[in-house]
Order: sequence, then C-alpha cells, then structure tokens
Amino acid sequence: MITSVTIFCSSSRKSPEIYSLAARKLADILIDNHIRVIYGGGAVGLMGCIADRFVERRGDIRGVIPEFMVKVEWAHKQIKDMVIVQDMHERKKKLVEGTDAVIALPGGTGTLEELMEVLALKRLGKFLKPVILLNTNSFYDPLITFFNSMVDNRFIRPVHLEAYRVVSKPADVMDAILSSPDWHEDSIQKAPV
Repeated sequence: MITSVTIFCSSSRKSPEIYSLAARKLADILIDNHIRVIYGGGAVGLMGCIADRFVERRGDIRGVIPEFMVKVEWAHKQIKDMVIVQDMHERKKKLVEGTDAVIALPGGTGTLEELMEVLALKRLGKFLKPVILLNTNSFYDPLITFFNSMVDNRFIRPVHLEAYRVVSKPADVMDAILSSPDWHEDSIQKAPV
C-alpha cells in the first residue's frame, strides 16, 4: 500500500507549460488516492505547481528546504508542514525518509542530482523503494539512452536498469509504482559491476 511519495522536480519559472500541466495532473492523482507528498519546499516551477495544487485541494504535503533557501524566500509560504534543514545533503536524506516511492519529474541539475543519488543508493541496496521517471514530452529520453550506454559499456549490469520505471503520462504513475519489481540484496552483487 502506498501512503507517501517523494517528488523531485524543477523550480524553474521558465519551462514550457506542458510540464506544469503534467505536474498538476499528477498532483490531482496523488490527492485523489490520499497519498502524501514530500517535496523540496519551493514555491515556483514544477515544485510550485505541485504545492499549489495540494494547498488548493487540501492534500497532505510536506516541504523539506534548506535554511539558506528560506532566507532568500524560496520556500512556499502556504505549506504548513515545512521542515527546515541545515544544507542540501540533509535535505536529500529527509526527502526520502519514510517514503514509499520516488517520482522524478523533469528538472535541472538539482533534480538530476537527487535522482542520481537515489539510483546509486538503490544499486547499493541502501534504498529499496520504487523510482519512477515521469517522462513528460520525452524529457528523460537522453538520460535513458545514457543508462543503456552504461550497460553496453559494462559500467552497470542490465539488472540495474530495473531500478527505475519510465512512464510518459501522470495517469500511469500509480501502476508503475505498484508494478515495480522488488529490489533487495539479490539485485546487487558484491563486485561493483
């Protein structure tokens, strides 16, 4: 049973509307399924879209944001459950504490860094939950190609491609979470590759 998910996503104000529409649709699906969201605490970009929808519909949402971002007023002012942490490292740790799944929406280097850390932890058997890439507008296609190149060049094993699921529509996210394969010690090996 899924009760909470972590969302990694952009804080850019300038991304095309197709991404914000998908973010709002995802927010509605999560709210309709009574799922709590843990996100980066921001007020703009896709973060703001998710948060605004949860506030508007009175969904259960928690923000996790570093103190320096609060000082420059990047925090969403209407999120009542806002955890303020010391730095980005602590933020990443808190974002995935107790979550049932991670959903990565399109984003920039921060989103990519969060996603890569979770996938690295999953590969090492330190994070076992489903990881979903919401591939709106084929945004993640180059990254997926890069992961396949890692396999082709034997930097990771084919089984590591099963550490995440890719969907193109918000409507497919819940099924992707529920159908993700179990990830456990057998999914990794003692040697790195």
